[in-house]
Amino acid sequence: MFDTPADADNLKQALRRLGGGVSIVTAGEGDVRSGATVTSATALSVDPPRMLVSLNRTSSTWPVVERFRHFAVNVVGSEHQGLANRFAGIGGVKGVERYLGTEWTRLASGAPVLEDAVAALDCEVEEAIERHSHVIIIGRVLTIRLGHGNSLLYQNGRYHSVD
Repeated sequence: MFDTPADADNLKQALRRLGGGVSIVTAGEGDVRSGATVTSATALSVDPPRMLVSLNRTSSTWPVVERFRHFAVNVVGSEHQGLANRFAGIGGVKGVERYLGTEWTRLASGAPVLEDAVAALDCEVEEAIERHSHVIIIGRVLTIRLGHGNSLLYQNGRYHSVD
């Protein structure tokens, strides 16, 4: 064990050790859709139901969330590793192309929801707080869809399944 300076590289190293649930945050409609794979989606409050998501301000997803004022948190399982990679930008696929080959639907907000997600939380933007490199988005949960299976986890640069 050793102490390090509190800088960006060391913070990334520390947070890689923290396992997180993998979700795909989606937003938009038609040809104006985007999404990102995150481990930063969490409940802010269960009563009232509110979600908190953090997105990089330079991501292609934030302007779409800002424009449409909605987003969905799609909790994914081990069978979605390829999709999680695609929405993480691996392979260079962007925007609406990330949605190809997978079944999507819409719930109350209109945000794209993954048909076979482990769970999906459909939200409208209640507040967006821009801080440093990221935007903290608070979403009012409009609809919850419960699927089947266990969520995919990410730690130390690798996916892990909970069986």
